[in-house]
Parts: sequence; C-alpha cells; structure tokens
Amino acid sequence: MELLHSGKVRDVYVDRGDLILVASDRVSIYDVVLPTPIPDKGKILTQLSLWWFEQLSDVAPNHVLSATDVPSDWVGRAVRCQRLNMVMVECIARGYLAGSGLKEYEKDRTVSGIALPEGLREASRLSEPIFTPTTKVAPGEGHDEFITYADVESQVGPDVAAELRRITLEVYRRGEEIARSRGIIIADTKIELGVHGGTLVIADELLTPDSSRFWSADEYRPGETPRYLDKQFLRDWSAAELTGWDRTPPGPEIPEQVVEATRSRYVEVYERLTGDRWR
Repeated sequence: MELLHSGKVRDVYVDRGDLILVASDRVSIYDVVLPTPIPDKGKILTQLSLWWFEQLSDVAPNHVLSATDVPSDWVGRAVRCQRLNMVMVECIARGYLAGSGLKEYEKDRTVSGIALPEGLREASRLSEPIFTPTTKVAPGEGHDEFITYADVESQVGPDVAAELRRITLEVYRRGEEIARSRGIIIADTKIELGVHGGTLVIADELLTPDSSRFWSADEYRPGETPRYLDKQFLRDWSAAELTGWDRTPPGPEIPEQVVEATRSRYVEVYERLTGDRWR
C-alpha cells in the first residue's frame, strides 16, 4: 500500500486501486492537530459513520466498499472506499444557531447569504434547516469561509449545486429526527461529497462528534451555551484555559481529565445513538 495523504485525523492509502481510509485518535481544533490523542476516537468515528451510512443509505450512496477488507491492524477504524472526484465545497446544514453560524449571523443577520429573523440567540432553533456552504481550504492554507448558494452554482453548476443542497439537508433532517428520538439534538453537521460514475457520493465520515454539534435534548435551553457532546467541548476548554495560545502549531498538550471528559462524550453519543454499548 502507498500512503496517499495524511490529514488532521485520517490517513489515506491506495490499495489495489481502492482507498483505505484509516481514522486515528488524533484530534484537531482550529485546524491545529494537538499532540495528545483521544483513546478510541478513531474507532468510534468509524463505527458511528458506518451506522449512519446504513441508516441513511436511501438518501445517497456512500463511498464504503468494505469495513473488513482492510489490514488486520486497522480493523475497526478503517474502511475500504471508492476513489472519488471530490467536490471542493464544504456542505453544511444548520438547524440551530451556534458556532461560526452564530458569529456570521451577528454581523448582518445572514448566514451564507440567507437572511434570518432578528432576535435569534445562541442555540436558537431555526424555522427550518438551512444549507450554509463554505469554501474547502487545504490544511495550513487558511480557514474555510462562508459562501452563498449562488457561489456554489457558479463553481459546480446549478444541477450539481441543487443535488448538494438536497443531500445535505436530507441527511440533516433524517439524522436529526433519528437522534432526537434518542434524546440528542444535532445542531448542525458537515458532510463531504464526491463524484463516482456521474453520481454524488457521501465520503469521509457522517454525523460524528467531529463533524457535527450534538447536544443533550433534556439540557437544551435557547440562549444558553449547551453541554456539548462533541469536539466543541475541546474548543471551549482551550478558549477558557489556554489564553496564551495563539491557535497556531504546535498545539498544547491536553490534560488527562480533559482527555477522559472528551472521550466520554464520544462514547456517550455512540451509545445513545446506536443503542449499543461501546466495547
């Protein structure tokens, strides 16, 4: 096998014409990989993504060819995948106002060019989910920026843009409905899509604590900062405790208690969504 790419979390290998996508225990915030791993993170991301791919298989095809035809050392955290021509747009759906979406709203009451009502606060539920795409910037080359739907149309054409929006919003709607029945709110999510044989295919991961904001439904209060069950917990820790860090490499070590608190959130999300106990 040949190492094709090593990303912030995943390593990609080429094997017999397919891709082997290996999820590590690395964790990144603000596009910086921190030196301390989160135990089991790679396996949780992989297994939860596989669960969601099965739940949402009728929304759009996904890139997985096999979860078992991988090197034995990687079983559980690797998948064999199709090679795709990736769409260079970050496809994001939001049902609630949080994170960068909230910051964008506070500027001029819009997100990705979509006008929203006055008076929304942190964690406000939107009247309907919205498609808020961003640019897709390579690691180390800056940060993703919000773009409008018209920008997406000009980049990929109106037909592909419409399908990107449809898939993204349907993934969110269906995922949020399933999660809510299990006591979890999905505030927003990001998905990656590529093209194979002229068809848009979901790639990378799906509705995980790395790609989505998860809140416990019974603790949700509009206008208050929710208890995050995802990577936002680490971002909030760094903002509160690492006032001297300028968010550039090298990243800081993560204290043991913060590592365990982060891991416990990933495990909680996996167990509550799938109904299976994490082994």
